[in-house]
Amino acid sequence: MDGQIQQAIETLTSGGIVAYPTDTVYGLGASALDDGAVAKVYEAKGRPRHLALPLLLSCVSQIAAVATDVPEIAWRLAERFLPGGLTLVLHKAPTVSSIITGGSDKIALRVPNHPVPIAIIEGLGAPITGTSANLSGRPSPITPQEVRRQLGDRVDLIIDGGRCPGGMDSTVVDLTEEVPKMLRQGVVRREEIEHVCGIKMR
Repeated sequence: MDGQIQQAIETLTSGGIVAYPTDTVYGLGASALDDGAVAKVYEAKGRPRHLALPLLLSCVSQIAAVATDVPEIAWRLAERFLPGGLTLVLHKAPTVSSIITGGSDKIALRVPNHPVPIAIIEGLGAPITGTSANLSGRPSPITPQEVRRQLGDRVDLIIDGGRCPGGMDSTVVDLTEEVPKMLRQGVVRREEIEHVCGIKMR
């Protein structure tokens, strides 16, 4: 696996895109610092450019580097659920490319609970895109074989990490307004989030 991780870091450094296992489903990664590589992710998936791509970080402390005006509730949720299957939508920092956010001022962030993407991010020295490694509108893949069937040679490298342990997408919560809003129900249940927040979500 170390060899595949090193190959992934080299591929991303040279502007390529990589499919990799996470704790939820297989992700499709490009360096967040490379607009050209991020554009390849959209092309490979057939994803409309106005739909933002989430970013994966290697630790919770990195949130402050890519998001601004982070509310206290976001840090509480991060402390409870990250690393893990919760994606937080926050106001993006000026340094984050608008290509990643689809022109929006919001950014979706997650710290995965899986050693492969963590090692890739740390080795690359930058966040990576964390969108699922599928064709837009198709099911999110949980095995490298499913990635290959959907994306084939549209991706430069597919890391074979076996079947993803989660098998379900992350839960997405928008924290950019006063009352949190659930955008997608995934592995983390609404009730768990509301318990930590102390309020009902929209």
